[in-house]
Amino acid sequence: MSLELWIVYLAAAVGLSLTPGPNGLLALTHGARFGAARASFTVLGGVTGFLVLIAASLAGLGALLAASEQAFTVAKWIGAAYLVWLGIRLWNAPPPSMDAAREAADHADRRRSQLFAQGFLVAVSNPKALIFFAAFLPQFMLPHVSYWVQLAVLGGTFVVVEFLYELMVAGFAQRLAPWLARHGRWFNRVTGCTFVGIGALLATARRG
Repeated sequence: MSLELWIVYLAAAVGLSLTPGPNGLLALTHGARFGAARASFTVLGGVTGFLVLIAASLAGLGALLAASEQAFTVAKWIGAAYLVWLGIRLWNAPPPSMDAAREAADHADRRRSQLFAQGFLVAVSNPKALIFFAAFLPQFMLPHVSYWVQLAVLGGTFVVVEFLYELMVAGFAQRLAPWLARHGRWFNRVTGCTFVGIGALLATARRG
């Protein structure tokens, strides 16, 4: 890939990352609840999920979902159900507090793996994202370049951009801590309802 084409792709990746989505919202929520350092595991899980989607899109699975109504429907309902379940958990979660932060630190290894898993599952549970990558990435693919090189360049560029953006979102959320001390339960309920809404929208999504 030429430098000029890569710069165009980089600009497109930045634009895509700035588009509001479930992973950005999750980074915001976890940054506010657990702090930016711990939310970085959520972000890492999310970008790992995006890398899996990009790898699958380059391999042709996005085209399969776009062509098969049954495969798309199954993937869509699984993803929608997970987002709704996550929204219900956030609705019922206690408001952020220093006691909760200390408890999370006491169970650091378990909490890190859970945060990573949530970020990963939110990223890979949206079949529309897979189809989007399948439609978007071919514009920058070169037929004479190997699959692994293109995955490293295209996937690596997007992952780095997305990681930095979500980390910035999580860091900003940490500044909300004083406000969350007073309104944390409402924050959880609003974000919970948002995840349920995203899941509902995903359930009504069409392939086109």
